[in-house]
Amino acid sequence: MAIYAGRGLHGQIVEQIGARIVGGVYEPGATLFADHLEEEFAVSKTVVREALKVLSAKGLVESRQKRGTVVRPRRAWSLLDADVLRWQGSEQPDFTFLENLAEVRAIVEPPSARLAAKRRTDEDLEVMQQALDAMAAARQEPDAMVAADVRFHRALLDAAHNELLSRMEVVLAAGLQVRDRFVHHGKHGSDAIPAHQALLDAIKDGDAELAGQTVEILLTQAAADLAEARVHAEKEARRKARRR
Repeated sequence: MAIYAGRGLHGQIVEQIGARIVGGVYEPGATLFADHLEEEFAVSKTVVREALKVLSAKGLVESRQKRGTVVRPRRAWSLLDADVLRWQGSEQPDFTFLENLAEVRAIVEPPSARLAAKRRTDEDLEVMQQALDAMAAARQEPDAMVAADVRFHRALLDAAHNELLSRMEVVLAAGLQVRDRFVHHGKHGSDAIPAHQALLDAIKDGDAELAGQTVEILLTQAAADLAEARVHAEKEARRKARRR
């Protein structure tokens, strides 16, 4: 679900322009002409101006003398911004981004699971169990499966009871939504329920080492699912190119 859903016209313009920039429709160095945007979206100068201010704060655009609003290079983007993370997959999958996400997860989640096994509360376990139950109930509903998977991993970070690790959910949750959308919607993923259940069991038992090892197994499975999705996407791209 879009972060800006339900936030009015201004939010919708931020959403559409932001997704275009991150998706490569507007390339770095391109000029965004306010009057063109006003005409395309049928909105006022004020709406466009405020939307561009939001995008500027995210590092996506900047105002230049005599050129107007210009799209900035990727290195200038606020890549940890929740919207920018989510927009990575709003059009076509950015597999470099998804592979970067996999590396971050490998750094963050196994230690988090070890801490969770030592520090989890009954409430933490209940939240994780509810998320896992929702995943099991959503096997044929990709969107619900994605949402439940994100809830599970957010709860895992929270169960470590380290406020800085909990803040990592902004990166992991937004990135997981992108990754899961391509894996689950494309039906390339293996059954993730057993690995998640094994992780929850290890945390319940307070077995820190097993919890860390189980996350590593889960991440290996996720990497294989992503590789399969990438092969499929590349095949589809070649097929479409031959049709042209």
